[in-house]
Amino acid sequence: MGRAFQNRKESIAKTSDMKSKIYSKYSRELYMCAKSGGTDPDGNLALSSLLERAKKDQVPAHVIQKALDKAAGGGGEDYSVARYEGFGPGNVMVIVDCLTDNPNRTYGDVNAAFKKAKAKLAVQGAVSHMFDHSAIFSFAGDDEEAVLEALLEADVDVTDVECEDGKVTVFAPHTEFAAVRNALKSAFEADFEVEEIQFVPQDTISLGDEDAEQFQKLVDLLTFLDDVQNVYHNAEL
Repeated sequence: MGRAFQNRKESIAKTSDMKSKIYSKYSRELYMCAKSGGTDPDGNLALSSLLERAKKDQVPAHVIQKALDKAAGGGGEDYSVARYEGFGPGNVMVIVDCLTDNPNRTYGDVNAAFKKAKAKLAVQGAVSHMFDHSAIFSFAGDDEEAVLEALLEADVDVTDVECEDGKVTVFAPHTEFAAVRNALKSAFEADFEVEEIQFVPQDTISLGDEDAEQFQKLVDLLTFLDDVQNVYHNAEL
């Protein structure tokens, strides 16, 4: 019980500068998702989910529409996925997911952020084996057994189902994202507070004050990079 995962509500910014960064990240992700799978949410489940998340994070409609129009036009940039792994203060394990049109620039920016926070990048696979690549869904509810039964009846592979504080959270392999979403929508008409794929740490590390301050510096530096989409870690904050 109590698996640690990052609720994206924290991404709702308080400053206009941070909001601009978040809108830019969503715009890039929406563009790539629509370009690869089509601009119709009914035929592109990943886009449908991303659109719902963007609206919940208060991304303006014109930002969303511009990204979809750009994808429909067939032009624009070609972004590629880049993933970096490393160790932060207190030996915290960190995974940084990026969308980039210039891998050399992105690597340099991420590496600089690590160095400024007295952290270090590592080789691919150095920390990711200590995370579960999971599809996560969270919604209002209090019947863990009913949710599990519905998923099993739908022949969905489920890792865990938790119920706490009036919310049900479902964890499944990332490859089961669409199957889990469809099953929950069908059985409960669930209104998801969380519906995304994340790297969930198998264990967490508690940090002292000094390491926690340095680690927060690392997260802030990475978050403000245009190419960085998500930062996952096993710090207990």
